[in-house]
Amino acid sequence: MTWWRRRALLPPRALELLRIGTGNPRAQFRPGQAEAIAALIGPERRLLVVQRTGWGKSAVYFIAARLLRETGSGPTVIVSPLLALMRNQVTAARRMGLAAAAVHSQNRESWGAVEAAMTEGCLDLLLLSPERLARSDMLAWLLPAGRPAPALWVIDEAHCLSDWGHDFRPSFRLLAPLLMEHAAGARVLATTATVNERVLDDLRAALGADLELMRGTLARPDLTLEVIHLPRRSQRLAWLASAVPDLPGSGIIYTLTVADADMLAGWLRSVGIEAEAYSGRSGPGRGALESALLENRLKVLVATSALGMGFDKPDLGWVIHFQMPPSPLTYYQQVGRAGRALPSARGVLLWGEEDVEIGRHLTRGRWPDAAQRAAVLDVLRQQGRPCSTTEAACVLQRSVDEVRRWLQWLACEPQAPVRRENRGWVPTGMPLAADLDERIEARRAQRRAELEQMQHYVTLARGHAAYLVKVLGGRPPRSRGTPLPPLAINVHPACLQRAARWLEPPSVKLSALAADGNHVAGRALTAGDDGWLLATLFACKHRGQRVPERLVRTCRDLLLGWAPDPAPQWVSCVPSLRHPNWLPDLGWRVGAALDLPFKEVLRQVRARPPAGHSRARADERSASLAESFVWADAPPTRGPVLLLDDLLYTGATLARVVELLAEGGVEPVWPLLLVAFPSRTSGRGGSAPVGSRATQS
Repeated sequence: MTWWRRRALLPPRALELLRIGTGNPRAQFRPGQAEAIAALIGPERRLLVVQRTGWGKSAVYFIAARLLRETGSGPTVIVSPLLALMRNQVTAARRMGLAAAAVHSQNRESWGAVEAAMTEGCLDLLLLSPERLARSDMLAWLLPAGRPAPALWVIDEAHCLSDWGHDFRPSFRLLAPLLMEHAAGARVLATTATVNERVLDDLRAALGADLELMRGTLARPDLTLEVIHLPRRSQRLAWLASAVPDLPGSGIIYTLTVADADMLAGWLRSVGIEAEAYSGRSGPGRGALESALLENRLKVLVATSALGMGFDKPDLGWVIHFQMPPSPLTYYQQVGRAGRALPSARGVLLWGEEDVEIGRHLTRGRWPDAAQRAAVLDVLRQQGRPCSTTEAACVLQRSVDEVRRWLQWLACEPQAPVRRENRGWVPTGMPLAADLDERIEARRAQRRAELEQMQHYVTLARGHAAYLVKVLGGRPPRSRGTPLPPLAINVHPACLQRAARWLEPPSVKLSALAADGNHVAGRALTAGDDGWLLATLFACKHRGQRVPERLVRTCRDLLLGWAPDPAPQWVSCVPSLRHPNWLPDLGWRVGAALDLPFKEVLRQVRARPPAGHSRARADERSASLAESFVWADAPPTRGPVLLLDDLLYTGATLARVVELLAEGGVEPVWPLLLVAFPSRTSGRGGSAPVGSRATQS
């Protein structure tokens, strides 16, 4: 049936629901919306809708869900990849009169009520993640005997099904077999704004060859795209301080890393701009941050890719990228947040030369190589019981996020070598697919090609929107619109100097005297008045809590900014009898962040009296140091080392450890302390002596 004939079958109620949902009594369907709704309420079919951001894909499935429900059909299930997306959609669905709820990791207290609503048949629409859908108890909620099964299954942001897509999620691989098994005769709608031919082939393979495609234009004539080359990070900070206050309304600034989101939000606040950071580590606070932006209580939300797909603020005036995204698909998705209901909006991409290396790093680390796969499988086999992600990360001495990504990816292979069991991971004994490395290399090659496309994009003098549409496989725009004038790129010298100081690691300088009489330069993260850091140390040492990722990133960034020469080749720590585990945990995680091995080469064999401020206590402590530390069983590792310790009081312990390492041929030693108390420091950027014979550096 042709599209226009389908539209003729659409009941008048559909337009009424559109006007209720939008709050606009004169609203009309955009081209393609009515046809898609008509297709979904007709005979069961599988439909892929590819439309630009802001077109109104959610209106299509909300209206279809309501129409189906009003005819006595079962509820609609929406599989959604992001919590921000779920919160937005629950609110929008309720505006249309749908009884809607979501099930995700941050609302466990509501699961019982949602289950009861499903059981009683009074829930019209349920949003959940693919991980939740895969649980057997969730399928029991959705497919009970004696009441209608879901009438419509929606896969929002369907490009996540494809590892050719810009935001592939391994857990989305679970959807295809589940839908084939449990929803073979149901309606299925897949929606996305970005597919190329490779992604489209993947979606057809996953959802069936009968998948019908409805594709619109990707062009956004109301969105002006601009590229500004600011090579140094300090230049970008200074430019943002000058430009953001004059931009209309509120906006989003995207960064590639969590650390940059935190840093940039702090910088903007320091210059009087209402800003907050948003990332996957924002936890339960993400909802409040989204609301603050939606209600214009923030000028800017500085976000990672955690804020992206589906976040809907129609009056968002602008989107700025602090760095170059690694692919056109990623960039189109994120910049498309701007101006959905505005006559004009702006997207600005700031870039510097280091962005290319960041993109290459993200590409390299996306999939585990053969050695990493073998290592993680060995760990699971050796445990003999379900192994948590944290346990596996500790054994492998890699970050928890990285190991979690490996395990999730392996668990979604067609013949999965691992599976979840009792909140842990166990090996299945299944062999890895023979073509696995070939597939990984093909994906990496595609990522490299996408990075090259972005490198070309930032060098264009004009035609940025047309280039994006072209590389994403869209049709050329029919109208170019009226572009906004380019932004000025001047920065004030005083602001530039302030930005450069802001980027300096907030540390105090230290100096220790090695056995050969030479002074060894070191750093401490902060003076002893840092309440957060002292509370973190107490929690790690006395409550058994694990070192937070924020502290790992801070140590990494400090070393990168410090850049000691020669650079450390490995990482170690000052051992402790009272608290033997937490510093090694920090050490290997900092090492993993720096691609350096961590080794414990010293042991503490004699407890020292606690540090004190009296001369007698200091003398007693110093006298005990001579026999406190010995070499571990392993032979000492030579070469430059980054040496971690927690607290600096008199500095005698650190000086003794530095001397012992030097006696074993380890040199140079670069000490990195977490807290140096104020009596031993000169404040930010100042100097603190380490040990009685140390001098300022």
